[in-house]
Amino acid sequence: MIREADFQTYLYLNNTQYIIYVTDNKTNEKIYSEKLAIEENSTELKFSKMDEFLDSNILKIEKKLDSFIKNIYVILDSKEFLSIKLSIKKDNNGNLINSDTLIHPLNDLKNLCQSSLQNQKIVHFLIEKYVIDNKFYTTLPENTNCNIFSLDTEFICLSKNLIESIEKILKKYHISLNQILSASYVEKFKDNTDGTIFATASRIISGLNSNEVLLISKINKKQGFFERFFNFFN
Repeated sequence: MIREADFQTYLYLNNTQYIIYVTDNKTNEKIYSEKLAIEENSTELKFSKMDEFLDSNILKIEKKLDSFIKNIYVILDSKEFLSIKLSIKKDNNGNLINSDTLIHPLNDLKNLCQSSLQNQKIVHFLIEKYVIDNKFYTTLPENTNCNIFSLDTEFICLSKNLIESIEKILKKYHISLNQILSASYVEKFKDNTDGTIFATASRIISGLNSNEVLLISKINKKQGFFERFFNFFN
C-alpha cells in the first residue's frame, strides 16, 4: 500500500484534452497517466466529460496504488483567468527591509484585490518588482536598509463559480481540490530538465518561484517553502 504522502495526483484540463497523472514523490517517476481527447469544438470545459473521465480512471488508480486519492492538483489551461496588477508604496524610515517588512503591505494588496473582485478567487499572487529607494530589483535584496519601497504585484484570478464546479465533480469521488494552477503560468518555468508540465508544477508547488506568495488553506495548513517567506490565508 502506498501512503498518500508518497504520491501526488494532477488533473490537467483544457478545452481539447484532459490528463490525469500520478507521480511518485520520492523518485518523481510516473505511476499512472491517462489522456482523453475532447472532440467537440468548444471554448469551455465540458464538465460532463470531466466527470466521465474521472469515473473511468479514479478506481483504476486507487487499485494500482492500493490507496485512496484524497487530494488533487488541477492544472487549468483556460482563457477564464484574469490578471490584475496592483502596486503599493510604503515608508520604511531607514529600517531593514525583509520578508517581515512586506507582510502588511502584501496583505493590504491581497485584501484590496479580494474586495474589488468578489466573484474571483486568487490563484497566484506574484511580486513582479521591488523598487527600493528608487532602485529596481527582481528579487528581495538581503541586508538592505531603505527609506521608501514599493511593490509591483500581479494577481492571477479565476471565477469562483468555475472553481466550485470543478470542486463539485471532485467531491463525487471524495477528492478535495488541493490547488488550481494556471497552465500558462506553469509553462513559463518549464525548462529542458522538466519532462512534463506536471514536473514543473511540482517544482512550483515546492516554491520554485521565490516571488510567489503562497495562499494557504485554513483547513489544510501544510507548511512548506514559504514558511520562510510569506504565508497568507486564502
